Amino acid sequence: MKKAVILLSGGLDSATVLALARQQNFACYALSVDYGQRHHAELAAARRVAQALGAAEQRVISIDLTGFGGSALTDARIAVPEQPTQGIPLTYVPARNTIMLSLALAWAEVLQAQDIFIGVNAVDYSGYPDCRPEYIVAFERMANLATKAAVEGKRLTLHAPLLHLSKAGIIKRGAQLGVDYSLTVSCYQADGKGRACGVCDSCRLRRAGFEAAGMADPTRYRRV
Repeated sequence: MKKAVILLSGGLDSATVLALARQQNFACYALSVDYGQRHHAELAAARRVAQALGAAEQRVISIDLTGFGGSALTDARIAVPEQPTQGIPLTYVPARNTIMLSLALAWAEVLQAQDIFIGVNAVDYSGYPDCRPEYIVAFERMANLATKAAVEGKRLTLHAPLLHLSKAGIIKRGAQLGVDYSLTVSCYQADGKGRACGVCDSCRLRRAGFEAAGMADPTRYRRV
């Protein structure tokens, strides 16, 4: 089996991506990142998802982005917005996808894997600049300039299979592949038990996705 590195946050999208990569017969090496986010419930969810979907291995890498802050997810002084906002929201973490993809790129080269999967989405998303199609194209181009493997002819492909799907489409596709979404955590401010707040951007998008898909929402909420 060809190897692939899958960025696995523990949320709905990344779980679907792991299932899609497995369907394509990749041996999946799941990479989760503890970057100093508000809670660790999503990292616990990532472990559950990796086990349930048969990842060959899962690793958690720690990098402390609270040293920079600048986001409601990495600076306790900035509240997570609980109402829709205009423009790029306060939950945007500066350079997060670039940092995570760079870590995935390093592991892929060590594994001699030529494929990386990421669950970014440009349809039902929160306005993050590093979720756009042109960003994915640019990072893949950079990756193939930056590594010994690519210079020696083993080019890397960056897969973003959810890029143009709606949230409902993602959920339907994952359900077809047997993803148990009750294992996932998407909330920006989940509590210690992994219960979602129900009011942040991520919770709103997730709930609307299940409604549009005509499926029961398995999310555990602490308030609705």
